[in-house]
Amino acid sequence: MKKTITIHSIDAMDRLAQTIGQFLTPGSVIALEGDLGAGKTTFTQFLGRALGIDDTINSPTFTLMKIYDNTLPLYHIDAYRLEGIDTLDDEAFIEYIDGDGVCVIEWYKNIEHIMPTDYLSLHIEYIDDTSRQITMEGTDHYEQIIENIAD
Repeated sequence: MKKTITIHSIDAMDRLAQTIGQFLTPGSVIALEGDLGAGKTTFTQFLGRALGIDDTINSPTFTLMKIYDNTLPLYHIDAYRLEGIDTLDDEAFIEYIDGDGVCVIEWYKNIEHIMPTDYLSLHIEYIDDTSRQITMEGTDHYEQIIENIAD
């Protein structure tokens, strides 16, 4: 299933993350794509809050991954710097992608070869300072999430 929505405020991004967060379970994977500054990390910050995480969530661009412990942990991977790298220790990431928490992967196409077959992808496109177009796509249980997102 695929759905495209347009949001016109930071509050709308927060509501989107809150709605998605209600449906996430251990092993959920959210794949984010979009230009620099489109809102991938902002979405992840709101999603973390939806999951009950009080820690400051920021981009793990230089550390590649940050772990936020919680009842439902958040594994935040930023694969931006992994484009074209063939010598990556895939097992290190697979452990978290298939783990007991929610895994959010920014720039997921750079590690697409280790992505599970079932995940929710969000392509965030910058329109202007307050608006974004978000295309969501998913299969299996992620279809239920997409169906619950208001147009």
